[in-house]
Amino acid sequence: MKHIYFLFLLTSFLSFAQPTGYYDWANGRNGYPLKTALKEIIDANNDGLSTEYLSVDNGYGGLYITYETSDRDNYFEDNGTVLDMYSERVDSDGNNLADNYEYTYEIENPDDRDSGSGGTSEGEYYNREHVIPQSVFDSDDPMRNDAHFVIPSDKFVNAQRGNFPFGVVDSPDWTSTNGSKRGNNLNSGYSAGYTNTVFEPIDEFKGDIARMFFYFVTRYEDDITGFNTYDMFDGSSDKVFNQTFLNILYQWHLDDPVSIREQDRNNAIFARQNNRNPFIDHPEYVQQIWSASLSTENNYNSISVSMYPNPVKNNLHFSTTQDLDLIIYDVLGKKVLIEKVSSDQNSVDVSSFNKGIYLVRLISENGQVTKKLIKQ
Repeated sequence: MKHIYFLFLLTSFLSFAQPTGYYDWANGRNGYPLKTALKEIIDANNDGLSTEYLSVDNGYGGLYITYETSDRDNYFEDNGTVLDMYSERVDSDGNNLADNYEYTYEIENPDDRDSGSGGTSEGEYYNREHVIPQSVFDSDDPMRNDAHFVIPSDKFVNAQRGNFPFGVVDSPDWTSTNGSKRGNNLNSGYSAGYTNTVFEPIDEFKGDIARMFFYFVTRYEDDITGFNTYDMFDGSSDKVFNQTFLNILYQWHLDDPVSIREQDRNNAIFARQNNRNPFIDHPEYVQQIWSASLSTENNYNSISVSMYPNPVKNNLHFSTTQDLDLIIYDVLGKKVLIEKVSSDQNSVDVSSFNKGIYLVRLISENGQVTKKLIKQ
């Protein structure tokens, strides 16, 4: 999510509600050893860690109980309805649009939940969508019951997605009312290398989906080589991802950074399930683990630019030899400034900004970078 309470990989900028010492076992590690350390932190085994939290399996029915605190819409319509990523309507700039339908958790309206029949069109029922299909792991527990990657969704849209991988749709053969779509993968750019059918959520939730995948392959590292073949996976327990889909997920992770909504969901699931998604708490772990395998890696480290002064009162200056698009967001995710930056046009006036923290995104044809800005 990038509009509602937008956070750009802010682990080093803001602190979140996670237990003291929760990630101590991961400190100082990189690459696949870091992934294994994270697995030991979030799994259900007693690994002898100084700070040990054992994951709890609340059962398949327990997902609906978890959703009552983890997946309420307190961010878009802010009315406590079911927050369904396949029906929530948000435009490409992150602006909220009225939903075509909504579901409720209220006891007096139990008919919104899947009754076991129906669901032949959108807006009839919601059910439980396994972002990683159950067929991958033969519907076994605890994977089947893990709220970190099992989400509430419209039953009909869930069925249209089916078991297809996530990807970038070229020409859709089906589109939901919120713009999620299905069709052949776009075999170019960062999604090159796959041409079969994929499912693409709207931009607002692409990062959410990506971080669910990174969680899954970490949490179930010990089991994943025994899972069934899936196009997104390469059969290994370390890299796990087919190269095309690693590139896609990493791109989505960068383009749609962690939001307060994801943090709130992480906290709610932790309260119920006793483990966390490390890639929400520490988005930088993705790069630290998979950097050697990322085909897109160079595209995101190729901008050479300095920004000063920081903190700033009036004019913000940039030192760069490239032409850059500049976007500044406040911590609510609102775009407060869009400008061009170059060696000739190398300053912007931020004197009218309120005091506080802002996020500066600089984009060139070669890549992008995000920096924190403090306005005094």
